[in-house]
Amino acid sequence: MSKLIGSKEALENFQFVTINGKIEFDELDKVARIAYSYSKAVKAGINLALKGVSLNDAIKDLYNIIPYAFYAETAYKQALALVENKGSKIEIRKKWIACRGNKSDGGNRGIKFHVLEDHVEVNVKDPWGKWVHGKAYFGKKYLPLLSELEELSRRKEEGYGAVISFKHYPMIHLQIPLWLYLKHFSSPKPNGYGLFAGFDLNSDRLNVVVINKEGEIITTKTWWYSDVTRPGFPKGKAMALRLNVLSEALNLLSRVGVDYVVFEDLFLVKRRKFTTSKSGNRKVSRFAKKQMLVHGVIKALRLGFNVILVNPKGTTNSEDHEKVMREKGFDRHTASAYLIALRGLEVIKNNE
Repeated sequence: MSKLIGSKEALENFQFVTINGKIEFDELDKVARIAYSYSKAVKAGINLALKGVSLNDAIKDLYNIIPYAFYAETAYKQALALVENKGSKIEIRKKWIACRGNKSDGGNRGIKFHVLEDHVEVNVKDPWGKWVHGKAYFGKKYLPLLSELEELSRRKEEGYGAVISFKHYPMIHLQIPLWLYLKHFSSPKPNGYGLFAGFDLNSDRLNVVVINKEGEIITTKTWWYSDVTRPGFPKGKAMALRLNVLSEALNLLSRVGVDYVVFEDLFLVKRRKFTTSKSGNRKVSRFAKKQMLVHGVIKALRLGFNVILVNPKGTTNSEDHEKVMREKGFDRHTASAYLIALRGLEVIKNNE
């Protein structure tokens, strides 16, 4: 089975894979009321988090806003995460409902599901009543996966987080344990030649360098998508193009003997750094690099690669980086991909 090697922070972020489905509720007004109160609880939770209030005390306070302990707990944990990632400048505009999962709670105490022949029955706990019923549609390919998760939850062997969102229409997002997702959606990969592929993810291009076990360069390739950085280019379309290119690259590497895919461990980077260039700032601010990384890791694991996440420090600006550009004649991004591949090789050698 594929392995994922990375920092503790990274591995914590890859315990689950989110799948999404459209949902129709019998009583949408009740769900909207829960969502309004939940988002209000997150806003209040941010103020509590900035004051350093403990989880138990925060739940008691937030219970006055949304009188269901599991919603209040999840709201405060989301508030803590927002404060950790963004500091004090946080604006909450959207409305949503979230409830953390736990195997000891039978999967999830606030949002439960039951798989039927062509859809999924969903029940959302109403803090002021009983349950609100809905029908979710994920697509038939996900039903066997959800059936197994339902059974594991019933036996208290797995839990799942759940979110209800309302951007254009009601959607449900379920967090599936990674191992279970890969069990249902992985495809076997032929044994390769022990090659390592280093990836440098950029706003306008994808750079890949493939090396062997001796660190010798086998090949390099750059995929361009420069149009996506133009002012006015649709953000959603830009990300779709980037993710398609990343998938194309991984599909190609699965056929040429690569066994290890290496990315920068962005979960070690706490703050996004901006450049002094206006065009550079525009590219960076519109570029969800971490989203691209998550897609790449999950796709690589599905294709049977071993994935290594390495410390990004020094892969872009360092003496080694300058030396590689000078001696190999590489541009900045190809040099970064090469250093990333070498670090992945070093990780495996140190663990042999």
